[in-house]
Amino acid sequence: MAEIRNILITGAAGFIGSHLCERLLEEGYNIYGLDNFDPYYEPSLKRRNLSGVLHHPSFTLIEADIREAERLNAIFELYSFDAIIHLAAMGGVRHSILYPKLFAEVNMIGTLNLLEAAKTKGVKPFIFASSSSVYGKSGKVPFSETANVDHPISPYAASKKAAELLCYNWHHLYDLSVICLRLFSVYGPRQRPDLAINSFSKNLQAGLPVPVFGDGSSSRDYTYITDIIQGIYLSLRYIENHKVFEVINLGSSESISLSAMMAYLEELSGKQFIRETQYLPFGDMQITLADISKARSLLGYEPKLSFRDGIRLWWDWFQSSSQ
Repeated sequence: MAEIRNILITGAAGFIGSHLCERLLEEGYNIYGLDNFDPYYEPSLKRRNLSGVLHHPSFTLIEADIREAERLNAIFELYSFDAIIHLAAMGGVRHSILYPKLFAEVNMIGTLNLLEAAKTKGVKPFIFASSSSVYGKSGKVPFSETANVDHPISPYAASKKAAELLCYNWHHLYDLSVICLRLFSVYGPRQRPDLAINSFSKNLQAGLPVPVFGDGSSSRDYTYITDIIQGIYLSLRYIENHKVFEVINLGSSESISLSAMMAYLEELSGKQFIRETQYLPFGDMQITLADISKARSLLGYEPKLSFRDGIRLWWDWFQSSSQ
């Protein structure tokens, strides 16, 4: 396959996207960062995410919405891409239950539009950011890529599974080389404001109550941002030399309970949470835990940061950014 130099990253201004732009610019790639600065959370935060790369000579910002097929086609006519890393999505399990149509439009139709543009312009390497949410009621833990994922429990999860299927279709029909990365609860600097570690940290610092869903035993495979970025980078290196369709978990292979996560934050802050016990939302999973043996063998992926080390880095950043 041809050498990859020019990369389109969708969702470039988001939490993961902005970190990925920084890493790939450091690696010498030309990055075209596409984002629509959706107001799901404050667009100024997203623009701040890109402040470190906005004036880099190898970075081009493209403001566009992946739901607009004609606009995407014009972008693909204007620029020449060697690969696509598709991170843009509507996120949030609970939000998806309220707005299922929006999630279908962005996560399914938006992905379809990108695949069509890639097919038309002959851009073969395509990396798609899927989610651990697709495992739903798959049963066996840790979650393996071979598990049956036909039982998602939220519109968000269903939209990500549907997008994976579209990726396979375009691989089969049009010879695109595709890696679908199932990402597990990513955290770290610039994390999305509504995600647990960020929102809990804000309320803890401000002395506000936090909703504790269930008895605190629900757990997540929290994965530090630098480990996820390394996994995406290794996927890019792999797809450059292999014509494939692969589904690969990227996680830490360590599941941390809600109660334990809160205890770590209390230890770091020297404060105590004000807890408001609530029922576990119907679309939430009780546990996520990644089997990362495939990522290890195929990509050489190896997460470096334990949760104890990662949460300390998060808290240091959170305090400095709150000043």
